[in-house]
Amino acid sequence: MNGDENRDLRERQAANREKVDSLDRDSAHTQSERHEFFKEVYRRAEGDPGMVPWADLAAKAKLHEWLLRHKGDGVATAVDVACGLGDNAEALAEAGYVTTGFDLSEQAIRWARKRFPDSPVEYRTADLFELPPEWKGAFDLVNECYTLQSLHPSMLDRTAAAVAGLVRPGGTLLVYARYRPEGAHIDGPPWPLEEPQLRLFEGLGFELVHEDLFHLSRHGRKIPNAFSEWRKRV
Repeated sequence: MNGDENRDLRERQAANREKVDSLDRDSAHTQSERHEFFKEVYRRAEGDPGMVPWADLAAKAKLHEWLLRHKGDGVATAVDVACGLGDNAEALAEAGYVTTGFDLSEQAIRWARKRFPDSPVEYRTADLFELPPEWKGAFDLVNECYTLQSLHPSMLDRTAAAVAGLVRPGGTLLVYARYRPEGAHIDGPPWPLEEPQLRLFEGLGFELVHEDLFHLSRHGRKIPNAFSEWRKRV
C-alpha cells in the first residue's frame, strides 16, 4: 500500500474501534471467549479490513528485513502462526520457503485465499492448541506475530509452548511482541508482555540469536515492540 492508502486504512480502523471493542466487552477473556472474539471480528468485517484492527495489508517491516538476509532455498519449510489475511505468509513464500499459513478463523483463511488466488501458500484453518500431529517439530522457520499478547496472561505459557512445538530441532523462531516494563499495570486486551517475558523461549529449549527493541506509533501512542530471532537447540 502507498502512504495515502495506509493512512486511510488506519483512520477507518480507528473509527471502527468501538464496534470491535464492543465484541470483547464484559468478557472474562477465557480461551473460548478469545477464540470466539477473533472469529466474530472476521465474520463481521465482511471483507472490509477497516474492521480488523490488526490488519496491515502488508508484511511486517522487521520480518521483511529479516527475509532479505535469510532467503529460503525452495525446500525449507515455514509456518505463519495466526496468519490472518496472509501478508506475512506471502512474504515467507516469496522469500523461497515452502509455506503454511494457519488461522483459527475460517473466514480469515477464505479471505487470504481470495486476496492471493495464485499463492503457493497452503492456507489452513487450525487451532494453535489443537494442531495437526504431523506439524509437531516439523518446520524450519516459524513466524509468530502478536499472538502471545492477544490471549490472557494466564495462557501465556501454554501459548508459547504451542508455538515452540512447531519448530524442528535447529530451526528458527521469529517473534514479534509488544512489551511493557516489569510490573507495569495493563488492562487488556491486548496484554503486552512484561520485559523479562521477552526471554520466555529460553526456558523452552531456544537460544536467542538477535533481539531488536523499537517503538511503533499507533493511534498517537508510541508502543514498545520487540522482534527477536531464536534458534531451537538440537
